[in-house]
This record gives sequence, C-alpha cells and structure tokens, in this order.
Amino acid sequence: MARAVRCARLVDVVGEQVLTDQLIVIEGDRIVSVGPDRDFDGETLDLGDATVAPGLIDLHTHLVGVAACGDYAQELKYSAAQQAFASIPNARDTLLAGFTTVRDVGTFRAFIDVALRDAIDAGQVVGPRMAVAGAYVTVRGGGGMLTGFAHDVEVPPEFRFGETRSVDDVRERVREIIFHGADLIKLIATGAVLANGTVPGAPELTEAQMRAAVEEASWYGRYVAAHAHGTEGIKMAVRAGVRSIEHACFLDDEGAELMAAHGTYLSADIWWADWIREVGPSQGYDAEQLRKNDETAETQREGFRKAVRAGVKIGFGTDAGGFPHGLQGRQLATMVEYGLSPIGAVKAATLTSAECMGWEDRVGSIAPGRYADLVAVPGELDITKFAEVEFVMKGGEVIKNTLRVSS
Repeated sequence: MARAVRCARLVDVVGEQVLTDQLIVIEGDRIVSVGPDRDFDGETLDLGDATVAPGLIDLHTHLVGVAACGDYAQELKYSAAQQAFASIPNARDTLLAGFTTVRDVGTFRAFIDVALRDAIDAGQVVGPRMAVAGAYVTVRGGGGMLTGFAHDVEVPPEFRFGETRSVDDVRERVREIIFHGADLIKLIATGAVLANGTVPGAPELTEAQMRAAVEEASWYGRYVAAHAHGTEGIKMAVRAGVRSIEHACFLDDEGAELMAAHGTYLSADIWWADWIREVGPSQGYDAEQLRKNDETAETQREGFRKAVRAGVKIGFGTDAGGFPHGLQGRQLATMVEYGLSPIGAVKAATLTSAECMGWEDRVGSIAPGRYADLVAVPGELDITKFAEVEFVMKGGEVIKNTLRVSS
C-alpha cells in the first residue's frame, strides 16, 4: 500500500536546489513519485518545517572492529567472532547518523566486512547498505599491513590476505578477493599516516601493479579505489584507471587537473584530523602518528580546495572507524569551509557518491525508482545540522525520528 512523506523543503541534488512543499510517495521500499504537495488518500508522515535530503552516503568507512584506537596491535587481541560482534553497534550508529549507504574500504582481518554486509542485507543486523572491499591489496610492510611489530613476529595469514609483490601477485589477489565476495578492490598505493614505519608520500604499489588490478577487477564488473596520500602515487593511480582516490593528502594542481580529466572521484577525509588532534593522545595515537597527522592535515585541505577549483568529482569519505562511528556528518561543514556550497556538500554525500559506487540507479537522490532513503534536519538548510540528523528512513522504514512537528 502506498504511503507518503510530506516535507516543507526537499534538497534536489540533481537540480542543486531546495524545493518547497513536496510530497514523496512510497510503495514498499521504493519511491514511486515526487512532486508538489497535494491531497493524498493514504498514510502520510508530515515532517513539518524540516529540510529533507536523500539518505547520506559515506565512501570511506571501516565498520569492522572494536573501538577507534591508534594502536594497531589491538587487532591481534580479539578473535574474528569478537570483531564481528563489535561491528554491529558500528553499523547501527552509522545508520542512526543518517548514512543509509556506505562503501566499506577494507579490514585488516579479511572478509568480516563481507559477513557484516550479508547480515544487514538479510535483516539480521541493523545498518546501512554496504559495498565492501574484503581485504587490502598492499605490499608487505606497507600501509595496508599491521605494522610496528618486531621483525620476527609473524602476523596471522588472515591479516595478510591481500599482500602482494608483483603484477602477477596483484592479479591473483584481486581475483581471490572478488571470489570471496568483495564488491570493489582497495589498493594501498602509498604509505599511510597511521601505519607506523610507512611514509605517507611514498609510492608503494607500482603503476603497472595498479593497472593490472584495474584490468583484472573490470573482468568481474568491479572497480578499484586507491588509498593514495603522495603526489606521485595519486597520479600513478589516476593514470592506472582507478575509480577513486582516497585521502589525497599531497594533491597538487597537476594531480587535480589529471583527476578531472580522467573523471576520477575524490574521497578525502578532511575533518578527521581535528578529532585526532583533540582526542588522539587519549585514544592511543603515538608520537609518530600524531606528527604525521599534523604534517598532512592542512595540506590535504588545501588539496581538497584545489580539487574543487579544478572540477574534480567530489565524493564524501570520512575514514570512520579511525574515529567513533556516527560522527561522519561533521565533515560536511568542513567541506563547505574548503570550497563547496552547502548544496554541493549534500550532493557530494549523496548523488556524487552514489555515482562513484555505480549505485545511482538505486540511491543518492529522491526520485522514482530509488530506495526510500531519507534524512531530515529541522528548519532551513543548514549544513551544520547534518552533524546530527533528526530523521532517518531506510528503504521506507523509519529508523529515527526526533523531529518536533507542530500539530
């Protein structure tokens, strides 16, 4: 039976405008029509003076694991079952924050993200729709490995599933990760800020290895996201044909123009550095990690500004998991501070991210045929309010509603 949602304001991310007095008609879990408010003979949910937007999308989450912490050794303190159960509140908190869809881009212990995705799809766990990477494709000792251990400490094999040394290794790893249920491939193209002993700006995979990953993934209808901080690593990954660049801490003008020319998406976690600075020391982040965070934070934000100016496709990725899940919405205001309009930021976290995932036919906009995924904040469009949305609907089901609506 059809039902409707009445909203005073609706963010049209396709037309990049705010429409007034709109009625969204829903059947089952899908939207069937959107248009000016009218009499409707059926159940109607009136959201009052709120601004309604599509369900938000985070392109860069890590839902698997225990609490956010700078000590990667903690990964070895928990069993796979413990990590899986600990992921359940992470998924719930993400959905309650308005993120009805996420791209989960890797877990140190391979394939727990696949199990979490499947449990959500089966209705066994409350959480967002997930596209998952399964495991990192990385060099030994690189940014996708557990690092900081003594040389004679052997890390268990499930933490080394995506380790690679050659082009042929990359092809084999990509195939096996896909065969085990991954929706996309995540490459660690350069060192990482939080992986001790690695240099964020240094390339780790070669351009030939990345090109092989892109080609191999394409045979199976998959695409590649590349963790890339360094200037040259970014350019190598773009030339290799990856779908998105993650982080991009040292993006220069040439790199931004190259991304724009290739249609490469940017998923840059430009808010998280503030959280690390504020609470990182109390959460176990060590001196090396804090130093590298300070060295990359402002450079990354200026690179983001360059990407906006160059016309790069800007998605929304936060690296949630490095900080507590559910805080992702705080990044929208930072994106406005560094170059996007408020509607542009909402579009980045909805339609553009859906296009990056290849899911624009099902999520990312309020349009017929899309899932009935909605979020709302009180009053007029104010990007800071998305830090804590007051209404969440996923697939036609109201997950959260704390809006105060006058009768």
